Amino acid sequence: MYRVGFPGWKLAAKLGVPVRLRVYIKQDLEANVYVAQSPDLQGLVIEGLTLEEVKSEALACSKILLEQTLKKAAPETKTDFIWQAVQQAGT
Repeated sequence: MYRVGFPGWKLAAKLGVPVRLRVYIKQDLEANVYVAQSPDLQGLVIEGLTLEEVKSEALACSKILLEQTLKKAAPETKTDFIWQAVQQAGT
């Protein structure tokens, strides 16, 4: 697997090499939502009321963004969801 964002990832993906994508998830306590974003795929920022919803939407949107970026069907993609701890105010 080749990670999205590494040099040459677009060429590798166009040639059918499976790709790997990091998606960081954190909870916004003020807004009472979960937020997912990827440093690897520009434009991937998702908000959802539940953890399951934000993961599902991140998978769907990452496929769309990959297809738009590559101008072809998205290759096999492994998505690594990484939880980011939330710091409480005043700590």
